[in-house]
Amino acid sequence: MPTVSELKVELKDGKSFQVELINDGLAILNGNTINYDAIKIADGQFHVIKNHKSFNVELINADYTAKTFSIRVNDKIVDLKVEDRFDLLLHQLGMDNLGKAGVSELKAPMPGLVLNIPVKVGQEVKAGEPLAVLEAMKMENVLKSPADLVVKSINVKQGEAVEKNQILIEFEN
Repeated sequence: MPTVSELKVELKDGKSFQVELINDGLAILNGNTINYDAIKIADGQFHVIKNHKSFNVELINADYTAKTFSIRVNDKIVDLKVEDRFDLLLHQLGMDNLGKAGVSELKAPMPGLVLNIPVKVGQEVKAGEPLAVLEAMKMENVLKSPADLVVKSINVKQGEAVEKNQILIEFEN
């Protein structure tokens, strides 16, 4: 069964690409099927062959929290930002700018079942740390902290069903 990862890749110059990684050697780039061969040479280094052309790809810098990366393709450095399907969903729900404003609460982005809440009242959390795991449509969705926050109260319990926009966790101001 093929695995599918949906990504939006944006280059520093503003160019943007929709990428679906189907499995090793097969991807869809902006609607076009791409066949490639990639071999890992070392950590962060790959040799890629696409359309009978050879590419040496090296990860130079990675900020996994901001999801920004610098890679070297042959002798050219490319800066890019990657958004996965969860980032795209947050954008569609209007929840992608939460870290820029004062955040007072975490709401359920969709109806679902609370599988886990790995934080406790009074705990300091950093941006990007998991706050809750919500199962919706048979998928586990990890809800992460949009900013550095302190947990004020937890309004749900593990195993509890929640509705869209229900307040799950409140934060200190």
